[in-house]
Amino acid sequence: MEKIKLGIVGFGFMGHCDADMMNTFDEIDLVAVADTNPDQLKDAPEGVETYANIDEMLANADINVVMVSTPNPSHPEMVKKAAAAKKHVICEKPAAMSIAEYDEMVAACKDNGVLFTVHQQRRWDKDYRIMKEVYDKNLVGDMYIIKSQLYGVNGNMHDWHIYPEMGGGMLYDWGVHLIDQMLDMVKSEVVSLYADVQNVINENVDDYFKIILKFKNGVTAEIELGTYYLTPKRAWFIGGKKGSAIIDGFGGEGKIVRTAHLLENVPGKITMTAAGPTRSFGPPEPGLLSEEPLPEVNVAHRNYFEHFLKAFNGEEEIIVKPEQVRRVLRLMDAVRESAKTGKSIAFEE
Repeated sequence: MEKIKLGIVGFGFMGHCDADMMNTFDEIDLVAVADTNPDQLKDAPEGVETYANIDEMLANADINVVMVSTPNPSHPEMVKKAAAAKKHVICEKPAAMSIAEYDEMVAACKDNGVLFTVHQQRRWDKDYRIMKEVYDKNLVGDMYIIKSQLYGVNGNMHDWHIYPEMGGGMLYDWGVHLIDQMLDMVKSEVVSLYADVQNVINENVDDYFKIILKFKNGVTAEIELGTYYLTPKRAWFIGGKKGSAIIDGFGGEGKIVRTAHLLENVPGKITMTAAGPTRSFGPPEPGLLSEEPLPEVNVAHRNYFEHFLKAFNGEEEIIVKPEQVRRVLRLMDAVRESAKTGKSIAFEE
């Protein structure tokens, strides 16, 4: 297996995270890091070359892959320079601020015969992979609703996240991951969507969104995020005709719940409950509901780079494909349009 000789451009928070990840691989050598801010380079790992910019790194470092971890608006420039130097490219998300820019990046890599992919590592979040297993194996029967929810309490954005022109806000930051997860799970065309995007306590960037997707296969998906929800949680719900699957937390804690039988619509005495005269929403009779454990999965974010290593060595295709990334960006544009107009949008694949 040929080794990856990696150069990272942009050695801020994500650049450091990526460097730490590379230390877990014998097949990847971190050769160089580049950043226009010299302070960011002061704690570069011992033996790793440091450069003031990508041009110096490409001209002098013995590398075959570039990881772009610079601020969002600079991604197109960095990717095209790396591709022109015949280096394979991994780009942080969001890959670009527009479809037009993204298409230029993909074309540059294709024209130069290099691999191009985007670091959508949250396809290997444990909570997501468990629910994907529920979906893929049809563990709750025919599914009608999937909910993905992420709530936080800190509210205010930070650092570059407060600037719209830098790709700030939650739709760019987390929306790109949550949408990618949903599209990766539900292998069906999106036929329509409705979205609500709000600036709750942040004046310039979004800190809340709800996205409702209708898929051609009949599944409805709901994605909701809020940084000022004051009930922090990461949650999933899948409703099917043979049960419900529930997760609470990134660790994948949850269960599958089934019912022994359906409510029989027969004459009888009205059932009075705390919810009023109702059967559907009253407390379940003893023994009606049963619980089962969720499927077990063994995943980690390093799996993303394991797949890239195989693609680099020609053993498999790139797993996060450029056309999948483009689909997410197109959908994010449609989300903004729906939120602006307040109307549902027909989405053509």
